[in-house]
Amino acid sequence: MATKSKSSQKVLWSGKVTKESSALDLETGVFTWTDARKIALSLKQSADNSTRRKSSPFRSAMSMLVFYINRAGRNLDKNQLNILEQAKEELRILYQNDRHQ
Repeated sequence: MATKSKSSQKVLWSGKVTKESSALDLETGVFTWTDARKIALSLKQSADNSTRRKSSPFRSAMSMLVFYINRAGRNLDKNQLNILEQAKEELRILYQNDRHQ
């Protein structure tokens, strides 16, 4: 039986982190959605409800989003990259509004 090479294992670890993060319970396929606000709301809800995160909810949600963007790299469709960048702005707005209430 063939074993996976080290290089193929390195490629797969980031997908495992996204799917099995111990810090946030993400909705399935959240980073593939086409609505930036919906992505931001989902990340916010996951971060706010998590008891396993080590930093603030905003920081945890933003870190997971940035991690996904960085790991997807050149393989990420330009349109989806724009949506995820908009989701970062939506996340900032959502947490900014939380501070002022």
